[in-house]
Amino acid sequence: MAWQALTPPGEDFSKWYNEVVYRADLADQSPVRGSIIVKPYGYELWENIKAGLDRRFKATGHQNAYFPLFIPESFLKREAEHVEGFSPELAVVTIGGGKVLEEPYIVRPTSETIIMDAFHNWIQSYRDLPLLLNQWANVVRWEMRTRPFLRTLEFLWQEGHTAHATFEEAEAETLQMLDVYADFAVNDGAIPVIKGRKSDQERFAGALHTYTIEAMMGDKRALQSGTSHNLGQNFAKAFDIQYLDRNNERQYCWTTSWGLSWRILGGVVMTHGDDKGLRLPPKLAPYQVVIVPIFKNDDEQGVVIETATRISRELASSGIRVHLDKREDLSPGFKYNYWELRGVPVRVEVGPKDIEKGSVVAARRDIPGRDGKQFLSQENLAAQLSALLDEIQTNMLRQATEFRDANLHDVKNYDELKQVVQQGGFARGWWAGSPDDEAHIKGETSATHRCFPFDQPDGTGACLFTGKPADKIAIFAKAY
Repeated sequence: MAWQALTPPGEDFSKWYNEVVYRADLADQSPVRGSIIVKPYGYELWENIKAGLDRRFKATGHQNAYFPLFIPESFLKREAEHVEGFSPELAVVTIGGGKVLEEPYIVRPTSETIIMDAFHNWIQSYRDLPLLLNQWANVVRWEMRTRPFLRTLEFLWQEGHTAHATFEEAEAETLQMLDVYADFAVNDGAIPVIKGRKSDQERFAGALHTYTIEAMMGDKRALQSGTSHNLGQNFAKAFDIQYLDRNNERQYCWTTSWGLSWRILGGVVMTHGDDKGLRLPPKLAPYQVVIVPIFKNDDEQGVVIETATRISRELASSGIRVHLDKREDLSPGFKYNYWELRGVPVRVEVGPKDIEKGSVVAARRDIPGRDGKQFLSQENLAAQLSALLDEIQTNMLRQATEFRDANLHDVKNYDELKQVVQQGGFARGWWAGSPDDEAHIKGETSATHRCFPFDQPDGTGACLFTGKPADKIAIFAKAY
């Protein structure tokens, strides 16, 4: 069976991305426009993402709940800015059971309104606060231009929703959850992210402040990888969420929401992938190790399969996610390409000569060719591979960080910004512009204001667009 090469990412990154997603068995196309079928390999990758996040959510005191998919239309209308921000993307149900509904239902685009209605019923006293919830769910947003995992009609995500007694507590929650997202992206996804605050033009509809983690993809575009919102008292007043404080006086709550979707899965593909396909960080990979047995005849096959099976069981009992590829109708070379496409961090090759020597060949996915191969003893192999997986995780983060930093450019004026955007990368400079100035830059360059990074220099400077005095730097880039 001949192996078909991928479109090189440097030649057509968008085409390469689609080929990887579908050929690596992450997803399949569906009969529903703009929606995808997530295949088992892709879903297991999403489950590992969920597990890494869910563990962090629970460690910070949050509990999971689930709210209805359908939201009364009137709920969205209670918060004017919120409904205005989402109205172009809404899917509306007007008929149910063959009858016209008295009130249309909105198919969940996000759950602030229906959760805030519940908070109104659940919160009576300061003793009920803080209320810390998270929901794993699907949402629907009527996107016109779709791309698998990055922008689809229906997608999977988590959305956290919390209520607090004071602005300060809500702000601390908002920033804490952004830190949780950043910790996950860096330490599990091996994706270096920039934490920052969105401009007023880019903040979430109905929020006081929106904070973001921004990542650079392999084509030097930005990906908003997770957002956390301080909603102030906007939703509390719209849904009358009040509590009796310690002085027995009624106060409005302060609420937050924060979300991260399977867009981060697309981010893993685009941050780490290469011309051979996926490169998955070990902490997220469905299979951390794949074993490929090598033999030429039936006599060799028996002893090789026996040894490979033993090794597989030993690795699995040590907590390593391992797969033994025993398919007999495919050559070892085909299997190498097959598992490289799927991004398995380590390939273990076992042949007759390796068995004689009591060793195996370990090939790293993060380092191509002979440089990534080494002989490992079969004795205490699980410990050696665990250490190797940790090394790969660290190396992938280092590679991605070096790539990002090499393509993050400080600019002093608009001409320099345009040059950076044209060649690809992040343009960072002093900013004191208006929403209209942001719109002008977007219209002329397709670059958007990504964030005001938390990491700010001392002093002030001249705005890169207006020349006015500025006390903050901002990052602009083309984005997904």
